[in-house]
Formats: sequence, structure tokens, C-alpha cells
Amino acid sequence: EASGTGNMKFALNGALTIGTLDGANVEIRERVGDDNIFIFGLTADQVAATRPGYSSRAAIEANPALREVIGQIAGGRFSSDNSSRYAPLVEKLYNDDYFMVAADFPEYWEAQRRVDREYRDAESWIRKAVLNTTRSGWFSSDRTIRGYARDVWDVTPLY
Repeated sequence: EASGTGNMKFALNGALTIGTLDGANVEIRERVGDDNIFIFGLTADQVAATRPGYSSRAAIEANPALREVIGQIAGGRFSSDNSSRYAPLVEKLYNDDYFMVAADFPEYWEAQRRVDREYRDAESWIRKAVLNTTRSGWFSSDRTIRGYARDVWDVTPLY
């Protein structure tokens, strides 16, 4: 749950989430609203429908931007001291992309462009950040512990 609680902590501090609609991001979106989070990628139902027959290699080859990025990684652009450092990552993306990163990439690319545009509008960005903070109080540890006490541990708080 570390990444989920981390995302919640980010939202509490005004960060705008960019991510797929899973885990904590579902709850964050419910609290901060669709306009204050950047969601991209396949839904769980779409993943289930797409996974049979999915070819990450075909998805990579069909997307020039993704193909270029993976080519740069494979060519050592981000590891000049060891050009094969990320070979296992590249191999995994091409041949065993269980998490469907390649399938989500086109929507991620567009979501990042939305983030870039939104960030240039300082007033709107600040408003979204403030709304993230003010609407994320629900994730407080006090509420969570009260819920566990009541629903899991079946204990009554002393105060």
C-alpha cells in the first residue's frame, strides 16, 4: 500500500496526480474530482478484454514516440557508462509487458501534454492544487484508524 498512501500524501500536499485509474487513484479522484487529477490508460475491464492476444511489440512498433523512447533506452542514452544497463527492461517491455505499459503509453503521452498545458495556466494550476489539499482530508490517519477500530478490530475508542 506504500504507493497508494504515497499518492494520498502527495494529494494532501497539493500535488496533482497523473496515473492510471487503479488503487488509491480511484479514491483520490472520488475526493478531488475529475478536473483535479490526470487519469490515463486502460480501465480494469479494458485490460481484461485486451490482455488475450495483446502484443506489446505490436503496440511499440505502432507508436513512433514510444518506439523512439525505448530505442533511446536500449541505445544507452540514459546510461552512458553502461549501454546495456536497461536491456532487461527493454526485453520485458517488448516480450512480457504484463502491466500493459505499451498499451497505456498513447494515453499517457496525451495526459502529459494536458499536464503541460495546465501547468502553464498558473491560476488554474494553483486552484487545482488547493482543491487537492482541501478535499484530501478524508485520507487522514485519524479517520482510517477510527474505521479500523470500528470495522476490523471491533473496539471502542477511549475518546
